[in-house]
Amino acid sequence: MHYKSPKLTVDGIILKDKKILLIKRKNYPFKGKWALPGGFVNYGEKTEDAVMREVFEETGLKTKTKNLIGVYSDPDRDPRRHTVSIIYLLEICGGKLKSDDDASDAKFFELSQLPKLAFDHNNIIEDAARKC
Repeated sequence: MHYKSPKLTVDGIILKDKKILLIKRKNYPFKGKWALPGGFVNYGEKTEDAVMREVFEETGLKTKTKNLIGVYSDPDRDPRRHTVSIIYLLEICGGKLKSDDDASDAKFFELSQLPKLAFDHNNIIEDAARKC
């Protein structure tokens, strides 16, 4: 018997001078929309390692995890399938900002002037702003 189960994802929040790092999505879904950097956790990978890997792949920045922001599990948050995302606050510890992998652009936005974001990332950032 085959059981359906959600896919595990991670997203990183990087704050710098009251700005937040976002990436412009290169692929479906939400191609061309801004989002938090992140992606799928590989089998056998810790979520903390996955978020640092995904952020590096998409932004060129080396990071370390500071805090857990929350877990987001609405079955409708991703149009492809049910995903559960673990959100981490990250600190930059190296690298140079550049877009790569699934990102066509990467830049910092003022928290007070965010574009409409992909997935449920506007809600995630609002929650993170209250916690940070």
